Amino acid sequence: MGESVDFLAYLNERMQLSEADLRTYSPLVLAYIGDAVYDLAIRTMLVEQGSCAVRKLHNRASALVKAQTQSGMMDILLPLLSAEEEAVYRRGKNAKPYSHAKNASLEDYLRATGFEALMGYLYLKKETARMIDLIQAALAGLPEMPGPRNQGAEKSDPAQ
Repeated sequence: MGESVDFLAYLNERMQLSEADLRTYSPLVLAYIGDAVYDLAIRTMLVEQGSCAVRKLHNRASALVKAQTQSGMMDILLPLLSAEEEAVYRRGKNAKPYSHAKNASLEDYLRATGFEALMGYLYLKKETARMIDLIQAALAGLPEMPGPRNQGAEKSDPAQ
């Protein structure tokens, strides 16, 4: 078995990437990487909760990564953020995106962009524990979080 390594540190080392000053990154660049990291965290969480049909995994993940959900998560997270984290969120929320999601209001889209910028910032700052703690707190505060339910029934019916 291979040893556990810090993904980002190992990637930077192996690909000979230099660390840039995070303050120079545009909030949309932070949101770009934050979107991917948050999506990976959600997919990992869902898969680790138990095997079920891929379509159900996709539907559950989609419900948690959509702009409306991320916007609602910020209501939960704002009181938990440090001044630095709140500033990153606000920069992301106030960024001028070139487009917005067709299935979300502009307000939800901008708040979700701020959420993703915060996730990207924490990831690139190598504060993944803080990122995961915030995701967990936000998920715990949602009225209903999708996840595997009645796992035995789902395993017996792979068509779902």
